[in-house]
Amino acid sequence: MIDPLYVASGFGVGLLVGMTGVGGGSLMTPLLILLFGVHPSIAVGTDLLYAAATKTGGSVVHGWSRTVHWSAVSRLCCGSIPASVLTLFVSWKLDLGSDVERSLVNLVLSAALLLTAGSAILRPWIVNRYRPRAMQVDTRVTTIATVLLGAVLGVLVSISSVGAGAVGVTALLLLYPRLPMATIIGSDIVHAVPLTLVAGAGHWAVGAVDWHLMGVLLMGSLPGIVVGSYSAARIPETALRFALATVLIIVATKIISEELHLPLATLQASARSEAH
Repeated sequence: MIDPLYVASGFGVGLLVGMTGVGGGSLMTPLLILLFGVHPSIAVGTDLLYAAATKTGGSVVHGWSRTVHWSAVSRLCCGSIPASVLTLFVSWKLDLGSDVERSLVNLVLSAALLLTAGSAILRPWIVNRYRPRAMQVDTRVTTIATVLLGAVLGVLVSISSVGAGAVGVTALLLLYPRLPMATIIGSDIVHAVPLTLVAGAGHWAVGAVDWHLMGVLLMGSLPGIVVGSYSAARIPETALRFALATVLIIVATKIISEELHLPLATLQASARSEAH
């Protein structure tokens, strides 16, 4: 059955992604965890393949428009794909229990949300302050830094599905200061497709993907992205960034508070059982 609330959630996330350009992971994964009670691992795995599907269309458009810096994309992939595979392999080998895995995903997700919020708020200040210096950086340094950036994004995205949006765009603006914004965004979107596919396939291999849920979400998000992209030029960009950052900070705080209360509740229950 198709739950209208899931479709509406997909539309809302697609709308915000279209208006802000921030990756859906920072919006959809917390929504699935907090509102619908989906296990964090299932939420991350489903969102990764959901993101791969939505960003494939964007990649085709940017490729057709020639707004992709393929050298930057290949360098990012050289770092992100191996890092993603290694992260998933280590997670599989550790064979963490459900509660430990839930806590790990929630904590990394919270950190990634706060990092994304900070990037959204501080991006203009960071770019204005450091972009002139970045233009003087040697090409070899830029190449190494891009690969390292890809590795960091690979770890973050594989665990939390968050990081390839605002964080990636901000870093690319500093690493490639001469590229126009459209090319930066296009390169970030194109890089996200293979990364989310690899990470999503890893989660699928261990059964952490809800295909029905992903299909229902896509029914709402695809038209939402179209409407959001059309509306973006009609809403002040600064207001959008601050509104989005505020939402991300509130969500991250909510996840952290619930995570801190969970161990406390477990200890209290254990103490009561021992008393009896």
